Amino acid sequence: MDFITKLETISRKHNSLVCVGLDIDKEKMPPSLFKTCNDPYLEFNKALIDETMDLVCAYKLNMAFYEALGDVGYNLLKKTIEHIPKEVVIILDGKRNDIGNTAKKYAENLFEQLHADSITVNPYLGSDGVKPFLEYQDKCSFILCRTSNKSAGDFQDIESGGKPIYVHVAEKVKEWGKMGTCGVVVGATYPEELKVIRGLLGEDVPFLIPGIGKQGGDVKKTVGFGTNSRKELAIINSSRGIIYAGSGKDFAKKARDATILLNEEINKYR
Repeated sequence: MDFITKLETISRKHNSLVCVGLDIDKEKMPPSLFKTCNDPYLEFNKALIDETMDLVCAYKLNMAFYEALGDVGYNLLKKTIEHIPKEVVIILDGKRNDIGNTAKKYAENLFEQLHADSITVNPYLGSDGVKPFLEYQDKCSFILCRTSNKSAGDFQDIESGGKPIYVHVAEKVKEWGKMGTCGVVVGATYPEELKVIRGLLGEDVPFLIPGIGKQGGDVKKTVGFGTNSRKELAIINSSRGIIYAGSGKDFAKKARDATILLNEEINKYR
């Protein structure tokens, strides 16, 4: 099954554009897990997945939180991915890129060893650093276009040829989409830019939209500007706002409640 079909199928089945970000952080996790579990990180992730897997279209794993744990983290990443139902989209958020030969090895690891459905890719090196990822025709590479962080404009707003850099990136994504499935990362914290980019890219490009929840992105504008005319092909991510909604033994239930609330709010505008 190709990526777009998988995303549309699970979004329709669960009536959801919600993506839960599984960003493990010992300082924020329930302390009781570290007293009662042999593998507290895995038990944390498994409990969150078990409670939310019927409510989401995707899970996003930010690789930095796993790589910081060394070998333990890499094994945790693999075991977490194995626990996610096959019908749900898996996004590995590593923002990878390098010259062509190295990019090819990144792609092999993410798609062949870790079995991601999609990944995040930095476009700064240009097409020869992106093409190795796009050669995996049934996968999706989400290109960083307008990121959600406060200093995003340091480079992304620079004018070149009368247009900001993020518009040039969006135009390249349209071009690169002829080589394989290409999406964009656009932050909910920049709704006007989100509107511009969806207008440039049209109906068939998937958007990964971080910035809802703790970063303060507006849900109504995100849905209105980030989805296509069918109110689909947007993956709206929330990490801390969901997985750390509770810090007690009922943390997974609290995460489920937070996921339901976010999904209901999103669906009000679909």
